[in-house]
Amino acid sequence: MTSSHRPLGLPASAAVLLLAVTGCSTDARASVPVPTPPAAEAALCRALDRELPDAVAGQERSDPSPDSELTAGWGDGAIVLRCGVPRPEKMSDPQAEGVSAEGVRWMLEQPEGGGPRFTSVYRETYVEVTLGERYAHDIGPLVDLAAPVQRAVPCALEPSCR
Repeated sequence: MTSSHRPLGLPASAAVLLLAVTGCSTDARASVPVPTPPAAEAALCRALDRELPDAVAGQERSDPSPDSELTAGWGDGAIVLRCGVPRPEKMSDPQAEGVSAEGVRWMLEQPEGGGPRFTSVYRETYVEVTLGERYAHDIGPLVDLAAPVQRAVPCALEPSCR
């Protein structure tokens, strides 16, 4: 009896095609768009990346793809940070909701079909944090991220950051 190491006993050419179509990667990381801020803001984001904790709200760091110093994640996409994002249109709305966590102010948005999204305000670059639905009523992740944001992203409008 002969042994075949090809998937499903397929001819070698079909096995190669099957592997090419299905892919060999087991990378299950969340995928997020990488912001493209101006150079000065990108430098702030790189500084923020160096300050970010290994865990947020009890979730271990698990960065999204593609790899970038402008994005970070914890808990396989449960908490995603993007630095250097464009100013959200909603910031022009005088009725926009906001929260403050450990001295960092955030504008709150509630996108349909997901958890809350927070964008920092009064900082030299915008930092966006998207939370999974389980954090719909929990700003704990923002508390864990406040000190790194304060250290790396200066206030753009004193004394509003206090």
